Amino acid sequence: MALIEGDGRPVSFADLLARAEGFAADLQRRGVRKGDRALVAMPVGADLYAALAGLWMVGAVAVFPEPALGLKGLRHAVRVTRPKLMVATGAYRFLRLLPGLWRAKGLRPGGVGAPEAVAFERDDPALMSFTSGSTGVPKCIMRSHGFLMGQRAAVAPLLEAEGARDLVAFPVFVLVGLAAGRCSVLPNWKLSKQGDVTGTDLVNWINHSGATRALLPPALCERLGEVGVPEAVTDVFTGGGPVFPDVMRALAAQCRVTAVYGSTEAEPIAEISALDIAEADWAAMAAGDGLLVGKPVPVVELRLEDDEIWVAGAHVNEGYLDPVDDAANKVNEGGRIWHRTGDAGRLDATGRLWLLGRHSARVTWQDGWLYPFQVEVAARLWGGVRRAALVEIAGASVLAIEADALRDWPVPEGLDIRVVDAIPMDARHGSKVDLAALKAMLE
Repeated sequence: MALIEGDGRPVSFADLLARAEGFAADLQRRGVRKGDRALVAMPVGADLYAALAGLWMVGAVAVFPEPALGLKGLRHAVRVTRPKLMVATGAYRFLRLLPGLWRAKGLRPGGVGAPEAVAFERDDPALMSFTSGSTGVPKCIMRSHGFLMGQRAAVAPLLEAEGARDLVAFPVFVLVGLAAGRCSVLPNWKLSKQGDVTGTDLVNWINHSGATRALLPPALCERLGEVGVPEAVTDVFTGGGPVFPDVMRALAAQCRVTAVYGSTEAEPIAEISALDIAEADWAAMAAGDGLLVGKPVPVVELRLEDDEIWVAGAHVNEGYLDPVDDAANKVNEGGRIWHRTGDAGRLDATGRLWLLGRHSARVTWQDGWLYPFQVEVAARLWGGVRRAALVEIAGASVLAIEADALRDWPVPEGLDIRVVDAIPMDARHGSKVDLAALKAMLE
């Protein structure tokens, strides 16, 4: 079995392959050629993965807008990539009425037969996706077939298991499961509305689908930990945002937990199992040493420049579609491209990486800098605190705390405390603080 659809229907590998080949043959009959760009607007399901495989079989390039950005993100993707085709189902087909898509050839998954073979090179483009846009205009990333294979090689060792059935809330990792011959359970919720998913919703879907592992963003892990992890689930893998020690420890009491650190441009960078976090490490996080994310994965090169994490490797994106975007994030050293993650960090004596938060979000404090995770990680362990976020408002260092009421917390001297009902989070995974919205709220 390849997939479990969001409505519970099973899809075999043979069926998925037949759908992909039939669609690829239909694409060729319709004149689609290698290099043609196709905007994909479909819900997450077997047809989506069949369409994606079909596009790759003929050498076409799949374009995925950032779903969390809605119509604005879609328009941006169309303007930047100028797709020649649009693959859509259901109500998504009406998106062709948008300017920029009028001339795009409208297609839907389907067809029968087998496509003619197309030759590929590692550098041939395969997929175009976008950064979240949380720190500016979303940047378009061109992923080659070689890049996707490099990413699979980096992720696969973390997920190896015989007979596992994975509930996967990250669509790209379904590809890793399919490549490994593992069954993936697809979400039964809209990925653009993960904030509406409750812990009970997750437990019910896990029990119904027979999932034995879960790949979830931290926000969903937090909700799952609150209601209790089903006994059938042996492992939880989480990432896509910071995995704070309170969430990690709550889950670790119920199953094995692995936190993966990475970014859209480089996934994964480091990983750690809760079993490998010693009591001294938990204490160090509570004392303000940052967030432990483990040793860098073997296939990545990592270094620190002015506390910023730089990475390079086969699965690290080397440039954006618009070269203008490279200036701030890419460094070319003799042909070796380093990606500047924008995250601050440090390496301990054993080579493990500790995150300190966004480099640009550090605030002036005493005689130097204070990085967000030096206080936010610790604050989440104070009594009554649900979330915490460090920002600078009009030259003052402010620690916003999501809690019901002010308590006698061990606040570092020099920080202004603001208790709020809710700290705004990102629309993508609900796991990162929306700093712009928070600043606007506090101001």
